[in-house]
Amino acid sequence: MNFCPEDLKEKIDRTIDAIYQPINNGVYRVGFATSQEAYEEAVTELFEALDYWEKVLEKQRYLCGDVLTEADFCLFTTLLRFDPVYYVHFKCNIRHIWDYPNLWNYLKDLYQHPGIKETCNLDHIKRHYYMSHPHINPSGLIPKGPVINLDEPHNRE
Repeated sequence: MNFCPEDLKEKIDRTIDAIYQPINNGVYRVGFATSQEAYEEAVTELFEALDYWEKVLEKQRYLCGDVLTEADFCLFTTLLRFDPVYYVHFKCNIRHIWDYPNLWNYLKDLYQHPGIKETCNLDHIKRHYYMSHPHINPSGLIPKGPVINLDEPHNRE
């Protein structure tokens, strides 16, 4: 399957650029902020971008329309880690992804796409993040939760 069809290449590239700074990099800008001002600026940008894509996904199945593209996988990796890691560990705690009906169902839709679930290991993701930033988590504790069921039905048909 071609996740970057030639007729959508420019739109895909623009979409990836639009999600990178405020979301993909945004969670790190929030998590590693060293001043209240930097934190508040980054967390505001992050949630404004999530709000924007929530509205986009209200009207279409995927970020670039009705076809799954590379842009969707760029957002997927951050959404997958968001509730189990970024929400607590990086203080991205204004809302969970599951609080966004369209983003939440979109995440489950992508996760359930053939071949994707097998590449995702939330336990490994949590261990990695919570143990590799001792300045953020000096005790190295790995939280048991949250309990997330990405196999439950989604409404993205």
